[in-house]
Amino acid sequence: METREDNRKKWAVRLLWAVTGAYGAMCLYLFYMQSVQPLDYDNRYFQSDLPYHISMIVDDGWYYSFTAYIYQLLHWMAGGGTWLIALFLAAASVLCIFLTERLLALLLGREGADALTLGCALLLNLVMPFFWRYAGEYRYVSYQAGNIWHNSTYQIMKPAALAAVIYYLKTEKGYRDCVSGRQWLILAGLLALCTGIKPSFLTVFAPVLAVKLLADLCGKAPFKQVFLLGSTVLPACGVILWQNMVLFGTDTGHGIALSPWYTFSLHASRTKVAVLCSAAFPLIVLLFSAGELLRDRRYFFAWGMTGAGFLEALLLVETGSRSRDGNFLWGYSIALFLIFVFSLEKWLLLLKRKGHCLFYRFAFGVCGCVLAYQLFCGLVFFGRLLQGETYFMIG
Repeated sequence: METREDNRKKWAVRLLWAVTGAYGAMCLYLFYMQSVQPLDYDNRYFQSDLPYHISMIVDDGWYYSFTAYIYQLLHWMAGGGTWLIALFLAAASVLCIFLTERLLALLLGREGADALTLGCALLLNLVMPFFWRYAGEYRYVSYQAGNIWHNSTYQIMKPAALAAVIYYLKTEKGYRDCVSGRQWLILAGLLALCTGIKPSFLTVFAPVLAVKLLADLCGKAPFKQVFLLGSTVLPACGVILWQNMVLFGTDTGHGIALSPWYTFSLHASRTKVAVLCSAAFPLIVLLFSAGELLRDRRYFFAWGMTGAGFLEALLLVETGSRSRDGNFLWGYSIALFLIFVFSLEKWLLLLKRKGHCLFYRFAFGVCGCVLAYQLFCGLVFFGRLLQGETYFMIG
């Protein structure tokens, strides 16, 4: 028999799904308004990469991402309009919330969706950097963020990356004993799909996976199983070779160079402070949960991806006309989003440590205040985007 408490929980979940639906509707409006803007670099109304991405595909036939084929089809189905592309992007945004909830539930050991995991998933898809004018005056470009609404390929890569991480965690759990053909195909397929959309996730995932597998091999893991899990990235590496020819071919005028701190310093007043503000919540959680790095291999893996993404963004820059675009930030961005998810799990667990002692309650409160402010920053940023402001918004 259903109790009153069960009924309240059901209604809480329904309410949160309604809020998620409203968020999807707002994203639909935002992406549609972005898609119909003129190809004018001086235009700052609903500014985004979307109209340029559509034009490169429809007008120029430049297929640099799997999304190009989807955009071409949706553009044709809409009779030359962009509303189906906007709907596709909005659906991806809602899918991100569902997959974030699934990842949180996996980390917390919960089965079905509940108000806690769903509410936290919605929160995680809205947080933005800890805005501090001292560090940088621009709410987005002075910092680094895991939630981005102006780049359509990142918006589509994000749910694919979440799906890949979820399936990787499930596969890795028992991989020393067995990696079935089905598991291999699904994980390899997800990694290839994610890479075909945007290669950024693989650039932070593959190096950390390689280090993890090497450590496992030194720890007497069977070579066959190590090889099987590691080989799931090979199809994605093939995809990257194709993308490299399109993006960095000899006739493009683009290349890659070493330039430490260049990208981070483009729009920040105090670069290193801005970097810390961008990862404020994960860093403050790490301060109170440092011991978890050694105890929880999943948490260590997530921080490894964050470190890899940071180093790539710190050191690498494109040469040529894209030198100021900061395209090596995308890997760091998806790694930041993921470390927020893993850190939120550690934050929730602070209350369960050592019998609710005063120190951990204090730690929980401090981390919660930082998270609440970053959520506030995200709501302000998203709300102003809906009003047509540029993502270069000040203050």
